[in-house]
Amino acid sequence: MSEIPTKYNPQDIEDKIYKFWTEKGYFRADPKSAKPKYSIMIPPPNITGVLTLGHVLNNTLQDIMVRFKRMQGHDVLWQPGIDHAGIATQNVVEKALAKEGKTRFDVGREEFLKRVWEWKEKYGSTILLQLRKLGVSCDWSRVKFTMDPDLSRAVITAFVRLYKDGLIYRGTRIINWCPRCGTALADDEVEYVERKGKLYYIKYPLVDGDGHVVVATTRPETYLGDTAVAVNPEDERYKHLVGKKVRLPLVTWNRVGSGGEVVSPEIPIVVSRLVDAEFGTGAVKVTPAHDPVDYEIGEELNLPKVKIMNPDGILNENAGIFKGLDRETARVKVIEELEKQGFIEKIEDYVHNVGTCYRCNTVIEPYLSPQWFVKMKPLAQKATEAVKKGEVQIIPNQFEKIYFNWLDNVKDWCISRQIWWGHRIPVFTCQNCGNVMVEENPPSSCSACGSSNIVQDEDVLDTWFSSWLWPLSTLGWPEDTEYLRRYYPTDLLITGWDILFFWVARMIMAGYYFMGEKPFHRVYLHGLIRDEKRRKLSKSLGNSPDPLDLISKYGADGVRMGLMLITPEGQDVIYSEKKMEIGRNFANKLWNASRLLLMNLDGSKMKPEPAIDSLEDKWILYLLDRTISETTKALEDLDFNKAAWTLYDFFWSEFCDWYLESIKPRLAKKDKKALQNAFYVLMNILKLLHPFTPFITEELWQKMPFEGLEESIMVSEWPKVSGFNFEKEYEEFELIKELIQGVRQIRAEAGLDENIGIYAEFEDEDLLKSLKEHIHL
Repeated sequence: MSEIPTKYNPQDIEDKIYKFWTEKGYFRADPKSAKPKYSIMIPPPNITGVLTLGHVLNNTLQDIMVRFKRMQGHDVLWQPGIDHAGIATQNVVEKALAKEGKTRFDVGREEFLKRVWEWKEKYGSTILLQLRKLGVSCDWSRVKFTMDPDLSRAVITAFVRLYKDGLIYRGTRIINWCPRCGTALADDEVEYVERKGKLYYIKYPLVDGDGHVVVATTRPETYLGDTAVAVNPEDERYKHLVGKKVRLPLVTWNRVGSGGEVVSPEIPIVVSRLVDAEFGTGAVKVTPAHDPVDYEIGEELNLPKVKIMNPDGILNENAGIFKGLDRETARVKVIEELEKQGFIEKIEDYVHNVGTCYRCNTVIEPYLSPQWFVKMKPLAQKATEAVKKGEVQIIPNQFEKIYFNWLDNVKDWCISRQIWWGHRIPVFTCQNCGNVMVEENPPSSCSACGSSNIVQDEDVLDTWFSSWLWPLSTLGWPEDTEYLRRYYPTDLLITGWDILFFWVARMIMAGYYFMGEKPFHRVYLHGLIRDEKRRKLSKSLGNSPDPLDLISKYGADGVRMGLMLITPEGQDVIYSEKKMEIGRNFANKLWNASRLLLMNLDGSKMKPEPAIDSLEDKWILYLLDRTISETTKALEDLDFNKAAWTLYDFFWSEFCDWYLESIKPRLAKKDKKALQNAFYVLMNILKLLHPFTPFITEELWQKMPFEGLEESIMVSEWPKVSGFNFEKEYEEFELIKELIQGVRQIRAEAGLDENIGIYAEFEDEDLLKSLKEHIHL
């Protein structure tokens, strides 16, 4: 009899097994290996992050694939790392400074960055340490950080190449501005939320004294920056007014445009096809410095651009009597004054989407600002072709339409950020002659006049500018390294659908531009995790459990298996803690079934092969073959949910409920063939389950009674279909099952005790004989 605890306790084995795996070096890739390679990049979590259920889902999916591929004989690189998360990290450190009564400007750039690095060293690897509790098998010898010197060099090289190829430029345009973070944001970094607001109808008096024009707006404070009123050229209501002028109500002062020009409060009525004649009154205010559509109208008609607020959201000199107010207060005061003077026609309730900062939730201000941009259209063309031609496969393919739509309408990418934490833009300006130099290494003197009075651009690059290089930079690009040669392009990317544009599309662009090759063959987009009310999990809603608590309560394997059983392809995951209980119960069932067999051992070793001596042996081997085939195909197809349920049903329903129950009389008689065959099937079950439940399968593997067993299940061979030709026996046993289930149903419906016999007649003598052999079931 083999010793095995009565109860499975994950806490007793998980840390021990993980230490065993890491000490043996099983997670490490070998670029010199003769095995076929398989590579996958972890979506780098932010250094500000702690483990969430989203991370658990994402990394479980990845771990399933890398363990599966290792067992199939591949040399696997699963590249781990963390992202410097520019705005998020800077916000954390600024909040710490605020507790000291200081701002980053009080301590200065150098001291502030020193504090950020100290914070990073103390907290930055927290999430990677937490991932180990989940059992993830990354190559921890290769952890990368987006601010590492080699990755920083890749970022600077990429910027310089794009600039010198004419794909990076500096321009003044309307951008998304966060007054709280004090920085520009890309369009993708703006999150829209539905809010109840007001639609204000404001009267603009005609300069010739003959009536007024009414415009509708949700942002009345910005009217102070209007430089025109626009109507659609097809709108008959206003054709007689085109070319006339209106006066901005209350505004008695001249304003200063972005080019230094004086702008009168008397503004023209113009036409533009960008005007929606159905909105409000059909006449719209045009504020080119504070609205993206108005900016386009302004560019089309060469209108002046008047900024009425500073970067912190406080109104400036152009706002006249409202100078010094924040934008929310200004809105209230502007409406009060307009109502007093009779310039408000009406105010309506209005529900609309408001853009907010993805990091701090502050309402975004469309803002005219000089920034650095990447021209995206030339890069988007290859990224579009790659998916259309099947060079890159997006799974599920329902996301292809969304991908193409974004690329077809892509705008230039604003890549500069007005913060300090990040990769500083490698642009250097001579203070003597104004010469601009873009170089990988800071110049010591001006290339034009020789002056040493050179200043580097103050801005840093968008965090996503380093992230889009992740499949390249982590492998050593721009150097020609052995890792880059062997593991690029990678085989698979697994990530959430919500960063398809932020990250996936841009990585495809970068891969083709810098390497002339796709960064990955396949992209698997999983859903987001929501609660049973379909709300996103968040701490503020109180519906976001701590994964470490779940792992402690249900075991890592229970959490992993529980999640896989509720993760349908391409859909959001509806979370319930009860599902974690199902995962834990499955692990307990696996332990108890293994214990049942182990208790029948006499200490002798067996050959790791089937031992066929009965109908049920042939039946279970036939089903094992089918399960191996279905599970392997499901994993190759990235159908994790199907693979999980295939294994769940085979193990619980067929192996435990029928096979083990069927052979119990043989085990009681010390039938060695029955025991060997059961262990053979169990051994294969453990292999098939290992990618899903790595800890318990390793622990049970170490107790298997076979000769010549590999020292770890991690390095064992993935099961192959043996080709058992037992279809006839399979059908015979299925008929027996059906008969037995029928008898059970009759007993249940009639309320008969098990001791009461049921009379049945059989014409098939062979079937009767088989049924008698399994009558104990």
